[in-house]
Amino acid sequence: MRTLARRLLIPGLTALALTATGCGSTSHTGAAEPAAPAAVTPSSDGTSQQLDVAAAPQGTSTPAAVARADGKGRTEKSALKVASYDRATGRAVIAKGAQTPGRSPAPGKPSETGRSPETGKSPETGKSPDAGKSPEADKPVAVGDVIASAPAPGAPAGLLAKVTEVVGKTDQGTEVKTAATTLAAVLGDDKADGKVPVDPAAVTVEPLTKGVTFSWAKGPGLTFGPEGAKLPLGNLRLDVNAAVDTAPDAPASAGASVSGFVQLAPQVEFAYDGSAGGAPGPRGAFLGMSGDWSSQWKLQGRAAASTGAPKRIPFAKLHSSPVIQVGPVPVVVNLDLTCYIQVEADGRVTVEVQQDVKGDFKVGGSYASGKGWTPVSASNVKSTPVKASVTATGKVKGAIGAEASVGLYGAVGVTADFAPYVRGEGDIKAAASSDGKTSLEGAWALYGGFDLSGNLQLQLSLFGTPVFERKIPLGTLNREWALSTGHIKR
Repeated sequence: MRTLARRLLIPGLTALALTATGCGSTSHTGAAEPAAPAAVTPSSDGTSQQLDVAAAPQGTSTPAAVARADGKGRTEKSALKVASYDRATGRAVIAKGAQTPGRSPAPGKPSETGRSPETGKSPETGKSPDAGKSPEADKPVAVGDVIASAPAPGAPAGLLAKVTEVVGKTDQGTEVKTAATTLAAVLGDDKADGKVPVDPAAVTVEPLTKGVTFSWAKGPGLTFGPEGAKLPLGNLRLDVNAAVDTAPDAPASAGASVSGFVQLAPQVEFAYDGSAGGAPGPRGAFLGMSGDWSSQWKLQGRAAASTGAPKRIPFAKLHSSPVIQVGPVPVVVNLDLTCYIQVEADGRVTVEVQQDVKGDFKVGGSYASGKGWTPVSASNVKSTPVKASVTATGKVKGAIGAEASVGLYGAVGVTADFAPYVRGEGDIKAAASSDGKTSLEGAWALYGGFDLSGNLQLQLSLFGTPVFERKIPLGTLNREWALSTGHIKR
């Protein structure tokens, strides 16, 4: 994506230009006791497998995984596909598709079904990879079977459902009635743990204001912007240049605006530990989003006074539904981000501040049997002021951030709000006497910081864990540090 940042707010009064150079950057780390996913260890009965977690192969149709109701064998990748789905009635048509070959694993590494390519057996169970697979994997579905499918007609967020009734044959395939189910029904007592980068080419962007541009880099050589800078691989970037409401009494020279960029390299984190020793549901699970964050932005002018809550101006919506392959099971993850500018001001102070922010963030939920769900929120941010000035007496705060949500199969699981900001305040007074003498005296200060907040949602019960009675807050994580201060007397 592209450059998204450089100017923010505020027209002015008397300008005191103060260049803040040589300010050291400071690292700020915080977490609401981030709980790591449950450790993956062999189960006592030795039957669970360690499943690979990777991006689903692109350019081919991702086959559905089927867990058979007869209890024989494991969930397996099949040649079946969801030809159509009606969300209102829960009816689906299951058809026989072309069998797509799996990816070749690295030498000595278990395949996506957890089996060694050299021995043809699972490293944990010693079982042959195709034992009982054919014709079981591709036989018609029956009552009690569970289907996990990538996005399909009528199911843009994928389908995870249990067959409750076989209605009959149609021209497209077998029509069935389905009911909602959980990942525990297809992952069983297996284990999985991995991170999958989001393909920036698969992200859709909806600009919400004028002056927004988007760029991304999947391969080498992509350039963007007037200076021809190169975007790191796997990154997406949004650039914005937008006006914000200016204080009514501000001169034309103090028009408020924000400009700059936000650059992200998001990735999905997924973990599952089904070895619960016979207890219902998994022993551990984790779902979250993490990534690198970079922004450079400028707030200048005199912003209009805020009334009530700070004014938030969304400038772009981003959406992606990456399919991650957890062993044979295609798991559809839904990611949404809304990038925004937020201004809080009293309409009296004029500022000009430019800031570089770099760091990372992580939000999610971690589950452990007997303890329930624990929120995870962490960020490590460094910022450097490039230029700063404040005039007059008053306060202003500007942020360029993102509201994010991550979930499974169209259901929201985690919401988060990550907002790096800059805050300025001044107490500068001018006076004049009848003899023509004038004086100017006061002090000002600028601060950088970030806020990180959010919630865990009911829909994380898709893992097969108990349902929440209410949303669980991530807890607000806030860090602030001084950018620059100054005094004036003349």
